[in-house]
Amino acid sequence: MPPILSISGVEKHYDSGLTALGGVDLAVRRGEIFALLGPNGAGKTTLISIVCGTVTMSAGTVLVAGRNIVTDFRATRSTIGLVPQEIALDIFSTVWNTVQFSRGLFGRAPDPAYIEQLLRDLSLWDKRHSKTIELSGGMKRRVMIAKALSHEPELLFLDEPTAGVDVNLRRDMWALVRRLRDRGVTIVLTTHYIEEAEEMADRVGVIDKGRILLVEDTAALMEKMGKRRLMLELQQPMAAIPAELQGWPLELQSDGQRMVFTFDAHGEGTGIAALLKRLGELGIDIKDLETTRSSLEDIFVSLVERG
Repeated sequence: MPPILSISGVEKHYDSGLTALGGVDLAVRRGEIFALLGPNGAGKTTLISIVCGTVTMSAGTVLVAGRNIVTDFRATRSTIGLVPQEIALDIFSTVWNTVQFSRGLFGRAPDPAYIEQLLRDLSLWDKRHSKTIELSGGMKRRVMIAKALSHEPELLFLDEPTAGVDVNLRRDMWALVRRLRDRGVTIVLTTHYIEEAEEMADRVGVIDKGRILLVEDTAALMEKMGKRRLMLELQQPMAAIPAELQGWPLELQSDGQRMVFTFDAHGEGTGIAALLKRLGELGIDIKDLETTRSSLEDIFVSLVERG
């Protein structure tokens, strides 16, 4: 099946000399949740804005559902929903009127039943007659999502969707995104919350300085690049790693109460047995131990530093 979004050689240069995108190639599969990660200024929002038609690219080609976003703008734009970072709403309009008006902007016939279900899914039904000025920040964010979904798009962009919302609301939104994916909506999200990508995304793309560094299935990326750590809780705290262990990848934490050994779980040998034997020879007693894996955040930082 062809990708729902195909980006080829996209560049964005400004008259000031700034290059925001330096030749981006990316394909997003139909029906997946794709997370685009990158530091501030990496080009995430610029890339989304180009696909959505609010920024003009300097070079390249973008296809949405097989249609060119330049030569077939109206058709492609009607298949896209966008939830931008900034909340932009008519503060004196009611929730119902806001969402219904947005649907009409895309030429969709009125469908009260669809709007009602959408508002119920977003826990906005009880607020349908409220003016947006009366809503909390989290509720306003939900209205933005409802607006973006009002015309039943196939492809939904969420640009930092949970920025500034509390943990409970963030998890509610994660559940909503999964339900949308289950209904066939393809979702591309940018996020600074690494846990968000790790929890939700089928695939992850890392962008930095206007270039894609990597695109990988989330699970495969964790498997391929994730290091593991052995956490050793010591019977007696240490002031420093003994000279006899200086060649080992060890660090002290928790005021010398914990020693951390980093290893590659996929290597020929982890070195754990040899380390424990050496610790015994040196008379270093272990109270407890556990292993943990690197998070997506560790991998992301490593890629950006390398890239």
